[in-house]
Amino acid sequence: MAKKVVYNINGFDCPNCANKAVIHLNKQSTIENASIDFNNGRLFVTYKDQELSIEELLILIGQVESDEIELTYLEDKEEKEYKLFNKEMVVVLCRIFLSLLLALIAKFAFKEDQFLISLIIYGVALVISLYDIFFKFLGNVFHLRNPLDMNLLLSISSIGVIVLGSLIHYEVIPSAPFEIEIFDGVLVVVLYQVGELFEHIASNKSRIAIKKATDLRAKTANLIRDDKIVVVNPKTLQIGDKIVINVGDNIPVDGVVIKGNGSIDTSSLTGEPIPVDVKDGEEVLSGTILKSGSLIIEVKKAFADSTVSKIMEIVENSGENKSRVEKFINNFARVYTPIIFAIGIIYIAAFGFATSMWTNALFGGLAIFVVSCPCAIVISVPLAFFAGIGLESKYGIIVKGSSYLDALCRIKKIYVDKTGTLTYGNFKIDEIVPINASKEELLQSLYIAESRSNHPLAKAIFKGVDSSKFVRDLQTFEELSGQGVIAQFDGNTIYAGKREFLLEKSVKVQQIEANGTIICVAKNGQYLGYVVLKDEIKEEAKQLIKNLAKYKIKVAILSGDKESVVKEVADILGVEEYHSGLLPIDKYKIVESEILKNNKELIAFAGDGINDTPSILKADVGFAMGKIGSDIVIDNADVVVMNDDPNKVFDAIKIARKTRLVAIINIVFSLFVKALVITFVLTGLLGRFGMIAAVAADTGLTVVMIIHSLSLLYRKV
Repeated sequence: MAKKVVYNINGFDCPNCANKAVIHLNKQSTIENASIDFNNGRLFVTYKDQELSIEELLILIGQVESDEIELTYLEDKEEKEYKLFNKEMVVVLCRIFLSLLLALIAKFAFKEDQFLISLIIYGVALVISLYDIFFKFLGNVFHLRNPLDMNLLLSISSIGVIVLGSLIHYEVIPSAPFEIEIFDGVLVVVLYQVGELFEHIASNKSRIAIKKATDLRAKTANLIRDDKIVVVNPKTLQIGDKIVINVGDNIPVDGVVIKGNGSIDTSSLTGEPIPVDVKDGEEVLSGTILKSGSLIIEVKKAFADSTVSKIMEIVENSGENKSRVEKFINNFARVYTPIIFAIGIIYIAAFGFATSMWTNALFGGLAIFVVSCPCAIVISVPLAFFAGIGLESKYGIIVKGSSYLDALCRIKKIYVDKTGTLTYGNFKIDEIVPINASKEELLQSLYIAESRSNHPLAKAIFKGVDSSKFVRDLQTFEELSGQGVIAQFDGNTIYAGKREFLLEKSVKVQQIEANGTIICVAKNGQYLGYVVLKDEIKEEAKQLIKNLAKYKIKVAILSGDKESVVKEVADILGVEEYHSGLLPIDKYKIVESEILKNNKELIAFAGDGINDTPSILKADVGFAMGKIGSDIVIDNADVVVMNDDPNKVFDAIKIARKTRLVAIINIVFSLFVKALVITFVLTGLLGRFGMIAAVAADTGLTVVMIIHSLSLLYRKV
């Protein structure tokens, strides 16, 4: 039986290196599937049968990767703390400074007849800046790995410039039309290391920003122990513990208020800015913040099982489900570098043989080699999707992975459950129609009859009305499930319920034409009239239909209600397709039929996440609405809307489209810049600056694309 294991993994220089490791792991007979989330530092491995040890995995990764890789089981390591600057970066910065200083001394401190001294100093400067890159290249050769990577290209390019410059100086080969500066050979590596430094800073900045935007977990908890308050790690809390929540505290675990009252900011989970008031007996969720008051809550879920931990687990593991764009980029990167390398070789040979200007040919070819690294695309595209998931979570929308974010962009039709999704699911009296009585007598009889009922419709009838004063008048009460109630008071008998129920009791009731749930009332056999209960349509539902129309996404309503009620809701919202009188299995079959009929178009379903679970699971994209804190929803839905705002469905799609646009811009712009630089190098327009431009088109472009991806976090829907 297949077994899935999640690991912490760190040490890769770039996603391209991680991708090579994934490809190699997926070739192993014991591994069914492996994937790496570079941004979160996670390795996901599904084994066919026997699980490999950490040491065995490291050996396999070491067969294709020269970097020193750290690998641990997910549960064995605390979360990695990303810092903008670390010791390794300080060492690199010192090397950059020293190498550049020596290169400047070699360039300006010695005369023409002291060329050999300056060449030695150039050599020292190059060793200081290049040695780690060069040894990685040698490691690939020594361990029989594919050496065709940035380590090889940069080593060849930088050493090649110095060798060409030296040969020209000693007139071993003819000089080029433009001057080749040995200084440029060192500068190329220095600029590359500077770019790598900024790339790491930008990557760490993006990780810190995304973590800050999505990690809502409290770091401490105020535990009541022996009548004293002790500050503890929330992970140590147990079910039944009692903790104190003060103003400004992030609630660490899910629990129930046992003392106090206050106002809670739930915007971190739901995206809604309006605080929610809570008091004794009410549930509170982890990740929310107490804005006023003071609470003592009893822990109902352990830290790992609480709402915010479940959400963070989804966000952190979202990199396992790659989008189509990410998969394309991973495959693209495998062929891109060899193709560009081949172009460089062909250019050197063709230009050299055609013109006999081998110096120019070699210099141009070296510059093309530097351009070939695909890091700008391979890093920024997955980062864009990760930032998009972070932006979704800021708006109270949890997307389980990049693949679902990508799927949101391709939805062509959405089936929407009516009750609780498009409507509030809370009935209220919409019409009062007295027939043989006054309005007051009709309502009073209805209130008396329903005063002891626990049915949801009875609660709707008494909305805003105190039922206790009517209970006193009752002598007997009988409730017939699905039919109505019989109540006696002060010698009178009242029937309240369906028209068919009153007809069975020999009460003459005319045919009623009204949309909604109808409750008829009779007193001592005389028909008094009826009330109509209706479920209120959400204003956000109207906005949802309008917004989806802009994207040309079709909407169909599915409901268990009678046709007249569903038709009225559909007409108000402007929805043409609707289905009524459905059981959960009927909804499932409709969704299944549509998927089979339109296998190229993605179908979504949005429902309340409990009775609609089969349809949510069957749809290409399943939305669970307004079921904050529900394990069933978080486990089964692809997208969880953490409040009951249906327009969040549109927001989720809108953010997904923005994310895809950022990813596409990154790809197109990166390829355009690289193609432009290669064109300029091939035509000789850049002269001696071709190598510097090539480095800028590699590491400089990567930094720009990372920042562009990170900008998603700060956009508004």
